[in-house]
Amino acid sequence: MTSGQRDCYMSEIVPPEVRPKPAVPAKPSHVALPSSGPFVSSPQGTGGEGQGSGRGSALLGYIGIDTIIEQMRKKTMKTGFDFNIMVVGQSGLGKSTLVNTLFKSQVSRRSTSWSRDEKIPKTVEIKSVSHVIEEGGVKMKLTVVDTPGFGDQINNENCWEPISKYINEQYEKFLKEEVNIARKKRIPDTRVHCCLYFISPTGHSLRQLDIEFMKHLSRVVNIIPVIAKSDTLTLDEKTEFKQKVRKELEAYGIECYPQKEFDEDMEDKSDNDKIREAMPFAVVGSDKEYQVNGKRVLGRKTAWGVVEVENPNHCEFSLLRDFMIRSHLQDLKEVTHNIHYETYRAKRLNDNGGLHPITSSGQDTQESNL
Repeated sequence: MTSGQRDCYMSEIVPPEVRPKPAVPAKPSHVALPSSGPFVSSPQGTGGEGQGSGRGSALLGYIGIDTIIEQMRKKTMKTGFDFNIMVVGQSGLGKSTLVNTLFKSQVSRRSTSWSRDEKIPKTVEIKSVSHVIEEGGVKMKLTVVDTPGFGDQINNENCWEPISKYINEQYEKFLKEEVNIARKKRIPDTRVHCCLYFISPTGHSLRQLDIEFMKHLSRVVNIIPVIAKSDTLTLDEKTEFKQKVRKELEAYGIECYPQKEFDEDMEDKSDNDKIREAMPFAVVGSDKEYQVNGKRVLGRKTAWGVVEVENPNHCEFSLLRDFMIRSHLQDLKEVTHNIHYETYRAKRLNDNGGLHPITSSGQDTQESNL
C-alpha cells in the first residue's frame, strides 16, 4: 500500500463519539448533612471473583438514604404513641401526685374520678384511666393503671396475684388480636410497659411484701423501684437506705429494669450501669408551685423552706423523669414486646399445641374501667 493510499484510508476512520458524563443529582438543600461523614457503600458478598472485599467505597452522589428517619418520624407523628404505666404501693405514698408531676398534667385516677368518701377497697382492685397528651406535635395516649388496696390489708398474702393476672390478661388480649386471620392494621396496645413500685421511706429495709411482689412481677413486667416521699429522710439516711435496698434486691435475685442481660453494647452497658447505681430513685412529687428566688418551681413547702421537685440537689425526680421518658421510653416498650410478651406468647402457644387462630368469640378477659 502506497503512502497516498494509506493517508486516504486513515482519513476515512471516524473517531468514536465522546458522550458527556450524566450529571450527578445534587443533594436537596433542605436535607441536612450527615454527621458521620461521606456516604459509603459496603458490599456484602460472601466470596468469589468480582465481589467486594468489605471495604466501603464513596457513592457518586446523593441518594437520600438519610431521609428514612424523617419518613419514619412523619409516619409515627400521624399514628401517635401508646404508653401504659402501672403504679403500685401502699395508700398515702403519693403515687397519683408523682404521676401527675411526671407528665405535668392531671393524668392520675384520683385527679379524674376521686371523691373524699372513697374508701380503701377490701381487696386489690385494678383501675385505669387514659389520656391523650401532646407536646411539640407528638401525641401520646397515656394510660395510668392504679392498684388501690395493695398492701393496705391486715392479711396481704398473695396480694400481688390480681396485678399479675391483669398484666397477663393484657398479653392475652394482644395475642388474640395478633393470631387472628383478619387482624387489625394496628393492634391496640394495653400491655403494661412500666411498673413504678413505691417503697415506704422507713429507712430500715424492704418489707417482705416488697420482696415478694418484685420477685414475682419482675418476670413479667419492667419494674422501676422508687422511694416515695424521700424528703422525710435525711441525706445520710437516704444514702444508707438506697444501699440497703440494692443489696437486698441483689440477694433475692430481683432484677429491675434495665436488666443487665438486655444491654446491647458497651455504650448501653455504660449508660445503664449509671442508672442501676442510682436505683431506687429517691423522689418527691408535687403539683403545687411556689416562688423560690424569683422563679416559680414545683415543690413541697415545709417549715424550713421549699423542697424543689426538679432540683437534683433535693431529690432524684428529674433523674427518674429523664430516664423513664426522655431516654428509655421506647426501650421500655421494646423490652415489653420482645422479652416479656414473647415469653408469655411462646408459653401460651406451646400450651395451646401450636399456632391456631383464636376467634373473638373465645373467653373474654376482664377489662379495666377506662
